[in-house]
Amino acid sequence: MAIKMEMVGQTFGPFEREYNFRDLILFALGCGAGIDGKTDLQYVYEKDLKILPMFAAMPIVDSEVTKTIDYGYNYAGSLHWGFDLQFHKPLTKLSGKLSTYVLLKGLYDRGPDRGLLAQHIGETFDETGEKIFTNESWDCLIYDGGFGGPKPPKDIVEIPDREPDFEVEERIPENQALIYRLSGDYHPQHIDWEYAKANGQMKPILHAVSFAGVACRHFINTFIPGEPERLTRFKTRITASLLPGATIKTQMWKMADNKIHFRVIDAYTQAKPYLNFGIIEWK
Repeated sequence: MAIKMEMVGQTFGPFEREYNFRDLILFALGCGAGIDGKTDLQYVYEKDLKILPMFAAMPIVDSEVTKTIDYGYNYAGSLHWGFDLQFHKPLTKLSGKLSTYVLLKGLYDRGPDRGLLAQHIGETFDETGEKIFTNESWDCLIYDGGFGGPKPPKDIVEIPDREPDFEVEERIPENQALIYRLSGDYHPQHIDWEYAKANGQMKPILHAVSFAGVACRHFINTFIPGEPERLTRFKTRITASLLPGATIKTQMWKMADNKIHFRVIDAYTQAKPYLNFGIIEWK
C-alpha cells in the first residue's frame, strides 16, 4: 500500500478515554510498580493514590488511535521510536475523561533498510477543556522506508562522557507485557510468540511505554520521592527492543537543578541502550 503523504498536516480526534483509580493502578502494575509487594505502592494502593506520570503517554499509543490514523503503513512493522511528554498542569485527578486530538505532523523516509518515521503531536484536555499534557510521539515503521519522503530532522541530546551520578537496577518480570497491554496497546508483537518471531524477535517484546514507566519510577524515587506530580517533561528515544525477563539499569546524570539526562541499559551486557537520549525536567 502506498504511503498517504496527503494525510500529513491533518488532525484526528477527539479520542476519548474515561478512567478511574482502577485504570491508574492497572497501568502502574504494567510499569512494574509493586513488583516486590512493597515498592511504589503509592501507584497501586487506592489509599493516598498517586498517578504514575507515564500514564499521559497512553492516549496517543492506544490501539484505536494507531488504527484510525492509517497512512498506508504495514502494522506488523510498527515500533514505538520515541516520545516527548510535556505536562502543563500536575496530573493528580484520580478519575475523569480525557479528550486527545492528534496531529500527523510528518512522515519521514530513512531509506528502504531503515524504515519510515511518523511524527504525531497529541494534545490532551480534561473535561473542562483545559490542556493538561502534550505528547510528541514517534513511530518507526520498519517495512515502509524508501517511499521518497523527506529525511527526518536531527534530534541530539548529550549523554555525558562520565560515570552516571545515579543508577537504579530492576528486573523486568516475564509477564509485564501481558499486564501492560490491558491498558490499551494490544499489538500482537507483545504477546504472540509466532507473530514476534515472524517479525524478527526472539519472543514477544515489552511495550516501550511500559519500560519507560519503570525508568520514570526510578527517577521519581531518586529525585522527587512521593511527588510524581512535580514532573514537567519526560523525553526519550527507544533504541532497542527489550525482552521481558531482562535486568535493566537506569543511568542518570544531573545537568541542572531540575533537569537530568538518562538512558536505560542492560545491567549485565551493557549493550546498546534500550532507552537513550533521555531528558527529565521537574519543578
